[in-house]
Amino acid sequence: MSKIAFVLMIFYMCAFIGMGNAKDLGKLSKNPLNTDSTSNPVGRFGSPVSPDSINNPVGRYGSTVSPYSATNSLSTNAPKLYDSQGNYRGRLSTNTLDPDSTSNPVGRYGSSVSPDSINNPVGAGSPLKHDSPNNPLGTGWDIEGQ
Repeated sequence: MSKIAFVLMIFYMCAFIGMGNAKDLGKLSKNPLNTDSTSNPVGRFGSPVSPDSINNPVGRYGSTVSPYSATNSLSTNAPKLYDSQGNYRGRLSTNTLDPDSTSNPVGRYGSSVSPDSINNPVGAGSPLKHDSPNNPLGTGWDIEGQ
């Protein structure tokens, strides 16, 4: 293999590895005992001072001005949610206009009547489901940031 081919191969491998890499932001869960829960105030993903927490008001994922934040009402790059089976469950966002936002009252992932919504107490958001973020003893949903 020539040096040029080797350099190109390394370049493309690095570019491919960098594409689609998601940042683990823990579990959206009401379970404060789960070490990965956003409700664990002393955990990596629940602490208000952790850079990986959606609860950090000056962090990338918790600031009201960051485009990657769950609390920025204008964000379209908010963290994504996935249930325990890997199903996409929308964007954890306060943006009521984003069609994928969990705060969009008429959207698939925000409506209280949509079976895919965290806000539907008899659907995906049921507190009786083992992985529901609304189950205080549950495992919660994976949060992935950019």
